[in-house]
Amino acid sequence: MTRPAVIVDTNVVMAGLLTAHEASPVARILDGMLAAAFAFVVSEALLAEYRTVLVRPGLRKLHGLTVAEVEAILIDLAQHAIVLAPVPIPAAPPAPDPGDPLLWELLAARADLLLVTGDKLRLRNAGMRGRVMTPQAFVSGVDVSR
Repeated sequence: MTRPAVIVDTNVVMAGLLTAHEASPVARILDGMLAAAFAFVVSEALLAEYRTVLVRPGLRKLHGLTVAEVEAILIDLAQHAIVLAPVPIPAAPPAPDPGDPLLWELLAARADLLLVTGDKLRLRNAGMRGRVMTPQAFVSGVDVSR
């Protein structure tokens, strides 16, 4: 049985860089992405969002990486990812989270995709039930240590 590919929300990637606990779900997910241990999907817009967030001066102080080191991580992620073009969501119904349509448009690209996120608004969205999961739920169901 093939496991569905996932979209890893920016907050999970960011938390994976910031955590001091390498066994935490977010660290395991980021490590798994870098090791190509599971199928994950990005779009050019999602990669750009990862970069925008990870090079913010305040976050750089926390994770301690240079811009060049962040870009090297992003290149590794892009090399291991399935890069898809998002599917614009029609005006009706609106994206479940109007503030971040890039994730919903990427989910619309394939019906089998799941979103891994720590965002409570996204996790509680009734319209996305079955397509959104926490990092903990993801690592419980998928071997990300390959």
